[in-house]
Amino acid sequence: QVQLVESGGGSVQAGGSVRLSCAVSGYTFRTYCMAWFREGPGKEREGVALIDDEGTTLYANSVKGRFTISQDNAKNTLYLQMNSLKAEDTAMYYCAIDNVFEACKYGQPTPHFGQGTQVTVSS
Repeated sequence: QVQLVESGGGSVQAGGSVRLSCAVSGYTFRTYCMAWFREGPGKEREGVALIDDEGTTLYANSVKGRFTISQDNAKNTLYLQMNSLKAEDTAMYYCAIDNVFEACKYGQPTPHFGQGTQVTVSS
């Protein structure tokens, strides 16, 4: 059974930084992609960043240059370093894993999601 557990969320002032972590267990496919999605108040879930098993990364235009996705394979952990945070970054952040690239990029087909961690940015 695939399990993803996010941590690191909290409240921060605009311009500040937060690092999210996602511990992954139970994933047995040889190929994978991992991603961060977010769901802001009154908004649909959107992809923020993804990384695949070759190290290729993609970012939403809204976070390019501010967010960095990375992974530690030895620890089975995914990270999202978020800098220069803005009020519009306020959202529940979810990590995801799948062996279908489109699942990580578009959220369809539905990847394995964690339970989420809240990030609140105050201006």
